[in-house]
Amino acid sequence: MIKPVEQKLINSIRTLSADAIEKAKSGHPGTPLGAAPAVYTLFGRQMRHDPANPAWHNRDRFVLSAGHASMLLYSVNHLFGYGLTMEDLKQFRQWGSKTPGHPEYGHTPMVETTTGPLGQGIANAVGMAMAEKHLAAVFNRDGFPVVDHYTYCLMGDGCVMEGISAEASSLAGTLGLSKLIVFYDCNKISIEGDTDIALREDTAARYRAYGWQVLEVEDGNDVDAIDRAVEAAKADDKRPSLLLIHTKIGAFSPKEGSASSHGAPLGAEAVKALKQNLGVDPEKSFSVEQEVYDFAAACVEKGRLAHRVWDQLMEGYQEAYPELYSKYMEWFEGEAPDLSQDEDFFAFEKDDSTRNASGQCLARLAARYERLMGGSADLASSNMSYIKGRGDFSAETPEGANLHFGVREQAMAAICNGMQVHGGLHAYCATFLVFSDYLKHGIRLSALMKLPVLYVLTHDSIGVGEDGPTHQPIEQLAAVRSMPNAALFRPADSRETAAAYAAAIRRQGPSCLALSRQTLPLLPGSGKQAMKGGYVLVDSEKALPDVILLASGSEVSLCVQARELLKAKGVDARVVSMPCMELFEEQDEAYKQSVLPKAVRARLAVEAATSFGWHKYVGLDGDTICLDHFGASAPAGKLFEAFGFTAENVADKALALL
Repeated sequence: MIKPVEQKLINSIRTLSADAIEKAKSGHPGTPLGAAPAVYTLFGRQMRHDPANPAWHNRDRFVLSAGHASMLLYSVNHLFGYGLTMEDLKQFRQWGSKTPGHPEYGHTPMVETTTGPLGQGIANAVGMAMAEKHLAAVFNRDGFPVVDHYTYCLMGDGCVMEGISAEASSLAGTLGLSKLIVFYDCNKISIEGDTDIALREDTAARYRAYGWQVLEVEDGNDVDAIDRAVEAAKADDKRPSLLLIHTKIGAFSPKEGSASSHGAPLGAEAVKALKQNLGVDPEKSFSVEQEVYDFAAACVEKGRLAHRVWDQLMEGYQEAYPELYSKYMEWFEGEAPDLSQDEDFFAFEKDDSTRNASGQCLARLAARYERLMGGSADLASSNMSYIKGRGDFSAETPEGANLHFGVREQAMAAICNGMQVHGGLHAYCATFLVFSDYLKHGIRLSALMKLPVLYVLTHDSIGVGEDGPTHQPIEQLAAVRSMPNAALFRPADSRETAAAYAAAIRRQGPSCLALSRQTLPLLPGSGKQAMKGGYVLVDSEKALPDVILLASGSEVSLCVQARELLKAKGVDARVVSMPCMELFEEQDEAYKQSVLPKAVRARLAVEAATSFGWHKYVGLDGDTICLDHFGASAPAGKLFEAFGFTAENVADKALALL
């Protein structure tokens, strides 16, 4: 039976949300009003969480996939003592506030991941549950369940409609993620009106087909029924659980059940009517009774006690398994290794494709960095992303570290973000570069959250050959390069590939490695300097060269060959390898000038992709040999020749600049 003070706390979540949105004249009140009882049930009755230590490793995680309902999360944060003040709530959606329009990881306490783009959050939650399952298999021992927590997620009708949620949910069922419990806030309203206009499926049946336990709660205000459903979800140790909770959008307001309550303030009079319907003083704004604060504080005492018990468990764990304890702390608290002075990591003996070199780097990295975990979207044998000897992660073998995402690129990126924010792991994933378009939003959120997720993107150019223009990336390099906080590496050989890995794992932000299918020569002079993003691979014989040839990836060797042709004609050229523009831009001005002196205006950039982005380096007097059109189906060698990617054409274009 729900206590009167519990109802007051739920109503406080509702009124604080409505007041903040009304004051901001912007926001989404519908979901906070309808889903408040469900979220209270989690934070007040079910979740193990400690507001005094929001980063406690073994806390239960909560993901608000319906990120537009951010005031729901902020109101809970305030009431349960996570640090947001009443003034913070009053500054909702304002400049410099801790309460932005959508939840932002690292910006607001208690926010586990950045959400808002619908469907990303549930995929993040799947990643968190995968991380928990793997880490538990690695570290838990009899009597010491040091990794043992649940991941909860709240999604709405919009998340259900997004394809990414289907990808992630299907994989979650396959993997038997029983510690994943998703609340489906089913209010049957979207921005354009009743969801019947676009969604008439039996969602419960769909999730059962995915291999989930589905539990239905007819009344979203029935806290006891929601509580029982959570208990039933926890009792199933084989399947993830979907709690399909029927709610009313804009509940208890004059706009209850209306699409108009989704994405706009209720209006001053409607807020007053809401409060009257809830039995709250309509003349008071941002008001919470002390009894509510006291009760919320009592609720979190259970979490604080659980945290203390876990601390004691870890003390016993350290004594019983000292080496395993040290490994645990290294995984959760340690830094990525500094590979810049590791000669073996950079050692290669023959020409090879950079995708093959990447496979060697992954294996070497895994041997030095055990927390590395990832896989491919059904392309491991093409991406060279499978790490031998580390086993496969599955429902039956959670200790395995190789992930099989299936053909689910969109979910793959978001799942890796969830694994990364969970802690204890360093996530990577792999597919073809052309399919980075499917990954794009996941990469963007990696960048927003400054997560060092590794994206291994092979088949990086028209070198794909006969597969044709559908599989030949043209604009994808520029798309990733345009993204703040993301780094795009396109290495010219195996040693530059090692440099890309060495730089990437220590970055704050995602790194995308664009790698060749075709064999590339091992270039004299390549190596660790590539960690600066751009460097002089072959220098001119004079203090200032006559012309500078810039390139990335497979086209760097063309520039080296073209330099020899130019030398025979009395032209002195410098070859600059530019594997990562972003890292080059991070260098000081003196270094950048030493590589690209302003006095040399004759510059030619060569890359088998769109020229977009290269003009900042070649300037008004320079030129490019790029591909500002789609490719074609033919053998790779024929395509490079037909589109002008030959040493002879590079030399001719350079001469034309002079």
